[in-house]
Amino acid sequence: MKVINLSENSSILNTFLTELRDVNIQNDRMRFRQNIVRIGHVEAYEISKFLSYSNKIIQTPLDKCMVNTCDDDVVVGTVFRAGLPLHQSFLDIFDGAGNAFVSAYRYYKDREMNEVGIKVEYCASPSLDGKTLILVDPMLATGGSMELAFEALKTKGTPRRLVMACVIAAQSGVDYLQKIFPSDDFVLVCGAIDPILNDHKYIVPGLGDAGDLMYGEKI
Repeated sequence: MKVINLSENSSILNTFLTELRDVNIQNDRMRFRQNIVRIGHVEAYEISKFLSYSNKIIQTPLDKCMVNTCDDDVVVGTVFRAGLPLHQSFLDIFDGAGNAFVSAYRYYKDREMNEVGIKVEYCASPSLDGKTLILVDPMLATGGSMELAFEALKTKGTPRRLVMACVIAAQSGVDYLQKIFPSDDFVLVCGAIDPILNDHKYIVPGLGDAGDLMYGEKI
């Protein structure tokens, strides 16, 4: 799997990431969601660079014009609930894309909250046969949610290409997905890659619970 860590290069993306992480800024829910959207715009643009293109002729009011446009039939797939702002940001760029949704949530298997399980309850998608599936989820911790979401979506067809995108990933989650998707035909685009997970499987330094910061705490 090819891994692209956008924070390794200097760009405005790093400003958006800084505001997401900063405890003095991130509690502004609207700004938090907007920064997720802005990061998604950057990631979608970067992903667009390695899709398939061909030359076409269009008619302007004055003459014919040769243009080079994308040929991929894109479907944007998202893991509920935290993935919704990121999903919308990718639709802003790939505005003709199909849409797929997977409900996957994490739960603790033990009272000490050290062993995490992931359950998928819902999957809705157009046919994925021959499509370019861009699967987005803001936080990539263990990699389990991304793996199970893809397994659920594969029941809707076999995509020609899989691209995964997250805002912040843990190195262990990246390593896990590289074992699951060893071929360079698979791509993972990350806003940043953080070094560790804590005992409760939260990314460190990370930013906390992305879903709660977007929409409020759940019970």
